[in-house]
Amino acid sequence: MPITTYQEALDYIYSFIDPTRQGSPDPAIAARGLARITALLADAGNPHQQLRAVVVAGTKGKGSTCAMIEAMARAAGLKVGLWTSPHLSSYRERIQIDREPITQPTLIELVNTVQPVVEAFDVATYGRPSTFDIGFVIAMRHFADSMVDLAVVEVGLGGRYDAAATINPLVAVISSISFDHMAILGPTLREIAFNKAGIMRTGRPAITVPQRAEAAQVLAAESQSVGAPLWLAAEAAVEPWRATGQPLRYPAQPQPGKLRGAFQRENARLAMGTALLLRQQGIAIDDTAIRQGLAEAWWPGRFELIDGAPRILIDGAHNGDSAEKLWQAIAAEVPHRRCILVLGTSRDKDIAAIAAALAPHAAQIIITRSSHPKAMDLDRIAAEVEPYTTAPLQIVPVVAEALAAARAMAGPEDLICVTGSLFVAGAAREALGLAVAD
Repeated sequence: MPITTYQEALDYIYSFIDPTRQGSPDPAIAARGLARITALLADAGNPHQQLRAVVVAGTKGKGSTCAMIEAMARAAGLKVGLWTSPHLSSYRERIQIDREPITQPTLIELVNTVQPVVEAFDVATYGRPSTFDIGFVIAMRHFADSMVDLAVVEVGLGGRYDAAATINPLVAVISSISFDHMAILGPTLREIAFNKAGIMRTGRPAITVPQRAEAAQVLAAESQSVGAPLWLAAEAAVEPWRATGQPLRYPAQPQPGKLRGAFQRENARLAMGTALLLRQQGIAIDDTAIRQGLAEAWWPGRFELIDGAPRILIDGAHNGDSAEKLWQAIAAEVPHRRCILVLGTSRDKDIAAIAAALAPHAAQIIITRSSHPKAMDLDRIAAEVEPYTTAPLQIVPVVAEALAAARAMAGPEDLICVTGSLFVAGAAREALGLAVAD
């Protein structure tokens, strides 16, 4: 029977969630996942091979970097596909063209197109496709059918064995690397960087930001091994990693207009550098488009400040490094009397590192959780937070109710900071009427 409603389409996509399937640091197991999505794409006609694409990996900042690259390309008059994950409120956010989420009818149509491919798939050889696999194939099919001029593709996890590794990108982009998903990517920065570096391709430029020494060494070695010219989005210009080539000057100051937070300047340099390298690859993005895209780029749930009394800041910081940068940006850019922290995270995150960065600065802390199956237990979050604070701590299980409790205790000059997870950020945006779940 064909799928006829949007809910049926979502139910079909989510039916491939396997709670027993766990990520593994074993390269052989990870490689089987890449083989599976490669075979599934082949059965679907290899739509990804019909695209000119940028692939963006990294621990943090990759979503914002994608948004800026997309905005610059769109400002140049290009038709731009955007694949990102996770979504905040609607699955359709993951698959966008010119920043318009895929429509419900189009998603239904594409699910019906992909369904027979999945049903005929060689499960015995490759294993059952995942929900992420299905979504990726749908996105690539949508972009190919729509004949986008450029696809901006965010890596879901890692890079070397992610679905995005099936793409031969015009430019491989690697944002800041720090500790996250260690159970899958490895416990050291070298191992994590090795996974991120796997998106580099022979003869195609790669670009990154200044990294810690152990990560930088891995990226440099990978670029030399595969023959991918590596560029560095440094403070003043995009510089060749090795002294063979002229630096590329930024056409604008690296301060996004709508994306707040000092940490976004690094992402802005990375996005501008990517646009300059795309220009060398034949993608016409002029200086005016770069400046316009930088001014107009928007990515919800990332240092999103909602005016009012009190003001509310929503940020999806989900590891220690991003939490540290979040607090630095708050201290530098958001004057306030007291900070009331609304905190929830996922089970696979380093809550202690997040708490260490944020809890000492909070006058009140409310522990909450999203409705996502991976949400961390409330008692565990509280136990991890307590060593880092003497502030009153309250548990409110529902994000909307936690936000209401924070508003009730906040004065007009206070700041409410909602963070710890993109899923919590999404729930907060829905509670404030900024988004509608579908």
